[in-house]
Amino acid sequence: MSPRAWLELTLLATVWGGSFFSIAIALREMGPVTSVLHRVFWAAILLWIIVLVRGLPIPRAPGIWGAFLVMGCLNNVIPFTLMSWGQTQIETGLVSIFNATTAFFGVFVAAMIFRDERLTLRRVAGICLGIFGVVVVSGVEDLLSLDPRSLGQLAVLAGALSYAFASSWAKLTLKSQDPLVAAAGMLTGSSFVLAPLAITAEGVPSLELASETWIAIGYYSIFATALAYLLYYRVLAMAGAGNLMLCTLMIPPIAILLGWLFLGERIGGQSFLGFSIIALGLLVVDGRILRLLRPSVPNP
Repeated sequence: MSPRAWLELTLLATVWGGSFFSIAIALREMGPVTSVLHRVFWAAILLWIIVLVRGLPIPRAPGIWGAFLVMGCLNNVIPFTLMSWGQTQIETGLVSIFNATTAFFGVFVAAMIFRDERLTLRRVAGICLGIFGVVVVSGVEDLLSLDPRSLGQLAVLAGALSYAFASSWAKLTLKSQDPLVAAAGMLTGSSFVLAPLAITAEGVPSLELASETWIAIGYYSIFATALAYLLYYRVLAMAGAGNLMLCTLMIPPIAILLGWLFLGERIGGQSFLGFSIIALGLLVVDGRILRLLRPSVPNP
């Protein structure tokens, strides 16, 4: 990758890594569903403003808006809500580590849906490493105990699985849409679903919030959602999907550091060992680790 691609990839990982910290701040004053509603609602407004300024065509076909609605549920409503609730039970750093399993779920779901996404031996080996890494982070007994902490871990993993289905759904239904329009439509669909859920589960959202809560909301909705989508597609165009997966490995250290500095969180060596195994699994799935180990053949 070019130095500029590396710089923007690092910036994207930093922005997303900070989202876990800002969500933790917001959750001190509101429930997880309301926090997610704030995230998608304000991000949708900003993205539609950008769409209008750029003069991009807005889809009118009901089928496209139905696809946006499903995408919003799979990519925002389900994973954001599950992970926000999970963050009330476990450390922000652990949420970011479990979030890294999205790539493993993505490979598995894509293999079930698309003929050209077969599960090769390399990918199966990478997925097995990822599963082992999750077990190491959680511990077998803790993962199966079904106490609030283990349920929080399972909720985050279920959110990662939902992300995987979202990727396949986007490939099936939204390939013809401008990425910016698709993101705005998806967030709009998410807002329509979340508004009644938030009111039913947690009451009418209050706007009388502490200044630090509004700062947190502004960060994770504007920067870590709306603007991060723009940066994501820039990096994707410059570096490709394979290199973009490195972002998944760069997020947890940032989230763990912020949790340690500002939230007083402590994560043990077992979690770091598990994350290292997950990272190795991701590199195996991507094929990067095998390319590094393959001996180079000098030119004659």
